[in-house]
Amino acid sequence: MDTAATPLGAFLRAHRERLTPQQAGLPAGLRRRAKGLRREEVAQLAGISATWLTWLEQGRSESVSAHTLSRLAAALQLSGAETDYLFDLAGLKNPQEKRADANPQAREILEKMLPRIDMPAYVLDRRWRAVAWNAAAAELFCDWLGKPDASRNQLDFIFLMPESRGLIDNWPERARRVVAELRADLGQQLDDAETAGMLEKLRRESPEFDRLWQQQDVLEREGGERGFNHPRLGHLQKQQITLRPANAPEFKLVMLL
Repeated sequence: MDTAATPLGAFLRAHRERLTPQQAGLPAGLRRRAKGLRREEVAQLAGISATWLTWLEQGRSESVSAHTLSRLAAALQLSGAETDYLFDLAGLKNPQEKRADANPQAREILEKMLPRIDMPAYVLDRRWRAVAWNAAAAELFCDWLGKPDASRNQLDFIFLMPESRGLIDNWPERARRVVAELRADLGQQLDDAETAGMLEKLRRESPEFDRLWQQQDVLEREGGERGFNHPRLGHLQKQQITLRPANAPEFKLVMLL
């Protein structure tokens, strides 16, 4: 089979041939007929068999694991974008998600944006903590973002602060959807110690959250109509939209139009 006939095979072969022995920390040798590294050399660096690499270069990825692809990406010295592309070609999800701590400029840019947005807007981190917000959001969520000593975790506000039930229109349905969106959003973070601690606290202190979490519902985070019964501004109807920075998708920029 011509490896160039499959996108996966063409990609792997091109990057194998692009990498020099010196870049890989291998001796150049006296004679090298092949460009770049040999299959056997890449396989050794990745800790897989040369047969496996041959199959992958032939586009045969049916049984490949995410762990194998991660090791292969490291051996080929792929960038973050190249590694994501490799996983896409193999039909798998990259377990090493882009982390905001590797892109501190993402949060800085979001913080600079918020004052320029003339509608309520705030930024949530990977555990649904508000890390930045504008004055309009502090006014709308006066008992959450507008209260200096309040927990900045949105889940704490919704499930542990009684004020949320008065503010959020149709609280039971919104709470149900939030928990389903949370489960989808956390994904592979469920084994993380800090995430597990957050969930344990919510389940212990909120019977509603515990009941909804046990339902195992999963929903994509959606926009749509959001109603609020504000103690000073009265009834408000907003359209919610959530955006994620490409280089730090764990951040969620939430805007209420």
